[in-house]
Amino acid sequence: MALTDADVQKQIKHMMAFIEQEAKEKVEEIDAKAEEEFNIEKGRLVQTQRVKIMEYYEKKEKQIEQHKKIQMSNLMNQARLKVLKARDDMITDLLNEARQRLAEIAKDPARYSTILEGLVLQAFYQLLEPKVTIRCRQQDVEMVQTAVKKTIPIYKEAVKSNIVVKIDQERFLSSEICGGVEAYNDNGKIKVSNTLESRIELIAQQMMPEIRVNLFGANPNRKFMD
Repeated sequence: MALTDADVQKQIKHMMAFIEQEAKEKVEEIDAKAEEEFNIEKGRLVQTQRVKIMEYYEKKEKQIEQHKKIQMSNLMNQARLKVLKARDDMITDLLNEARQRLAEIAKDPARYSTILEGLVLQAFYQLLEPKVTIRCRQQDVEMVQTAVKKTIPIYKEAVKSNIVVKIDQERFLSSEICGGVEAYNDNGKIKVSNTLESRIELIAQQMMPEIRVNLFGANPNRKFMD
């Protein structure tokens, strides 16, 4: 039985409706797939940026912490240096005060003559030379001559050897020093400095650990004493 025009039109409409529905469903499927992929990509990008931001701020936090540590270390070093300088200044003042007291001793003939005798005799023992030249301040020449006369017999008796002593009358020690003597061997190549300044410097070096302990207390980080 042949289809009428109406039947054909009906089937065509039915097929078009079916195709339309198929297309609509396909579009919805594509939209849903695109939406899903979009959300996945968005989530991935958000997570990536979140990680980058966290890493950035972690790095910044570490930099700030490191900067704080460096600043703290610098401040501690500066404070330590200030303390050390203050201690050195105190010791310098102490030594300067000792030098001033030595200058006062040199003004006392009785005490100073006794000190000169000890310095001269010690210079003889340190040199152990048959010929010695003594150099002193110009104002001390007479006292040094007396000290030499007194100490030569003591030296001879102690070392069982003769000694000839000359006091340099051309080149004197500076009148600015507190006092004492310098002694030279015959050719002037060996020198013993027994000025009051050199003696106090030597004593200060030898006693510096003890001086520091007395002034500032024991250093807990120090295992050995000089």
